[in-house]
Amino acid sequence: MAIYLNTNKQLENYEELSNEEYFIDKSDIIALINKKVSTKSKYLCITRPRRFGKSSIADMLGAYYTKTVNSKEIFDDLKISNSESYLKHLNKYNVISIAFNKLSDRGNTYNDYIERIKTSLINDIVEKYPKINPDSYFSISDMLQDTNDKFIFIFDEWDYIFANDLFKNNQNEFLEFLRNLLKDQAYVALAYMTGVLPIKKHSSTSALNMFIEYTFLKDRVFDEYFGFTENEIKTLCKKKNNICFYELESWYNGYLTAGGTKVYNPRSVSIALNNGYCESYWTNTGAMDEVRNYLKYNTLAVRDDIIKMISGEVIDITIDEEFRAGQESPKTKEEIYSAMIILGFLSYYDGYLRIPNRELMKEFEKALKDESFGYVAEIIENSRTMLKATVDNDTETIVKILHDIHNSEIPILQYNDENSLSCVVTLAYLSARDTYRVEREEKSGKGFADFTFHPRRKTDTAFILELKKDETVDVAMNQMIEKEYFQKFIKEHSCKIKKI
Repeated sequence: MAIYLNTNKQLENYEELSNEEYFIDKSDIIALINKKVSTKSKYLCITRPRRFGKSSIADMLGAYYTKTVNSKEIFDDLKISNSESYLKHLNKYNVISIAFNKLSDRGNTYNDYIERIKTSLINDIVEKYPKINPDSYFSISDMLQDTNDKFIFIFDEWDYIFANDLFKNNQNEFLEFLRNLLKDQAYVALAYMTGVLPIKKHSSTSALNMFIEYTFLKDRVFDEYFGFTENEIKTLCKKKNNICFYELESWYNGYLTAGGTKVYNPRSVSIALNNGYCESYWTNTGAMDEVRNYLKYNTLAVRDDIIKMISGEVIDITIDEEFRAGQESPKTKEEIYSAMIILGFLSYYDGYLRIPNRELMKEFEKALKDESFGYVAEIIENSRTMLKATVDNDTETIVKILHDIHNSEIPILQYNDENSLSCVVTLAYLSARDTYRVEREEKSGKGFADFTFHPRRKTDTAFILELKKDETVDVAMNQMIEKEYFQKFIKEHSCKIKKI
């Protein structure tokens, strides 16, 4: 448990970050937060998925506000130095920083957890203010009040016990601890809180109802400061020059904020730039296990929607309510999707839901390979056979696999139009994405090909799929030839597939 009152630790952390090759200056956010200091709007809770730079911003704020360090040298070279409020708030406050993401070494109960927080905070207050005798006070808030000073509170991973389903019987007690420490206290100049899950709300008198929330689903104020924007990615590519923007875009683009800003997961982009190649660097496996459970239940055909999204479709749905800390496991389709958006697995904008990018697409592909998904898992397992049969012109195997999919008990795969058939084809060739760049409705020659398979390895064979309903195979083949679909490929390859 990292608990500090007026420390240089956050400055050290931020200096390390600023020395990184992939460092992006997000200090403009300080100017926005300065406007909240010592106002009625001084309670801020900003929630984002993991690995979207929340802790980095928290370290930056601590380094900027705390009065026990001189951080002017580092901030003079950043964007915030151009703000009128820059010097007014620079190194002017007592800063209490708490990261709630560690358990006590003394035990695994809630009392162990909260007592470590309280004890560490009391010890820091006494060290800073020797005249304060902790035995003379009933609460920490009383001690802070008697200092006659102003404090800025920076809480990182405030929702740790909720996100990890810990101490369920004590979660409301934890909220009361935060409320007593912060609400209506004259010593609070600013309370900045960040985590993954929005605040639990069960009535108009909820413990933390003084906070203004800026969530992944609805934030239009701080949206560009958490994650890398498209222009920032382009700047990093020019600096590194070992990987092109379009490669990063194909892997990690896809998140849109409520305000329409494109943002990228900074952790994945940073690792890709350092390594010089793109792949899935998603590490939030615990949350993915939870998502896998949602899919298993197939609540109101969630699994079928996921199949559609893996096929490149978007889901038209209205999601107003957000999944929150302490909420029971989601049950309705809207609740499930809200949780998946909050965790960063789905992107939602303007009423449309989608899998954000190739990195997350691979995570969903892994989830559907679980044997508990029955025939879907079997289809994906057979997709390697399907790919091999295609490049080998083995039409008999291709027809058999497609026929079996058509006869499955999964409604969405009992296709009767081109969109449904596209879902079938996507699953049938799912493993091809490991070695091919698969494009749908790609401009090719004089038309648009339904599916084009671009090999990533020089030794693999490129191919095109054209889907037709109630037409002969020759019609599809003649269209591909007449519209010169194959001109993109150095080596032409076509495979006649019998009509099912």
